[in-house]
Amino acid sequence: MQAFLKGTSSISSKPQKDKSAAGTSAEIKIKSVPWVEKYRPKCVDEVAFQEEVVAVLKKSLEGADLPNLLFYGPPGTGKTSTILAAARELYGPELFRQRVLELNASDERGIQVVREKVKNFAQLAVAGTRTDGKLCPPFKIVILDEADSMTNAAQAALRRTMEKQSKTTRFCLICNYVSRIIEPLTSRCSKFRFKPLSDTVQEERLLDICQKEGLHYTQEAIKALVQVSEGDLRKAITFLQSCARLMGGLEITDSIVVEIAGVVSDRMIDNLLQSCYSSSFEKLEGSVKNMINEGFAATQIINQLHDNLVKREDLNDKQKSAIAEKLAEVDKCLADGADEYLQLMALCSVIMQHITQCN
Repeated sequence: MQAFLKGTSSISSKPQKDKSAAGTSAEIKIKSVPWVEKYRPKCVDEVAFQEEVVAVLKKSLEGADLPNLLFYGPPGTGKTSTILAAARELYGPELFRQRVLELNASDERGIQVVREKVKNFAQLAVAGTRTDGKLCPPFKIVILDEADSMTNAAQAALRRTMEKQSKTTRFCLICNYVSRIIEPLTSRCSKFRFKPLSDTVQEERLLDICQKEGLHYTQEAIKALVQVSEGDLRKAITFLQSCARLMGGLEITDSIVVEIAGVVSDRMIDNLLQSCYSSSFEKLEGSVKNMINEGFAATQIINQLHDNLVKREDLNDKQKSAIAEKLAEVDKCLADGADEYLQLMALCSVIMQHITQCN
């Protein structure tokens, strides 16, 4: 009898162990979610700083109808989050997965994909109704994220699909550069420009996340996050999460933010410019090598050099314009894969030449 009871107790204790293990794994899963996804807007009202877009979408949602949309603007301003939030409000959680097709630049999106995957999804008839009794629109939504990376042939093929499937499908094109979308597509869409987020809006969102996550931070750290992100809220939240992981409960400071963001310190930029002022090629070469050996990206260095040189009062407008022209050439060469050391040396040599002429 005792053996039987022992056996029963051992069997009954096993599911409890599994249940606790399942609970632990669920907690780990929640903690491991990137904050960018965790704090993504769940409804249109939560979208920050894009009042015009939100107002138009809310009117469309009231009538359960949408036109074809084209969202364009800098990265991290809420373009993808806005259309996903609008789709969730239109269909509810039960129909969202069935009625929304999202393709990103990471997916292959040549002409064949448009002809097969997008066309086949657009031709499917809509089915199902919302369980909460709200009005459900009789169309599906195809989201083409980063549409400016699609080939012209794929965009041309998409034009015909948009025409033929207008009764059952709405398209939302999302891009950073609207000039790369062919005119026949832009004329078929309602265009909305997403503005870079203001510093105040970013600070409010970052402070809200800090409060919810229980982080210790300084006010200078929040300002540094806003400054290095340059209007990109996604970048700011990613940097904040990286700082939180690195510090592990300790206070987040502006120096940690600068370290995580890969920003060159003002001291190193000043040392580089002092080498240019010294008119010594050996000193200049040493400073450039030092910055390259520190692992700083050349594009980051030239961006900060630009900001510094524009504000200098000891250079006249003609010299600033000549240096800015060289900055543009170097930026293009770096984008094409040129050697970082040689490009920085060429740039700093031009800066040295113009500073010497000034003096």
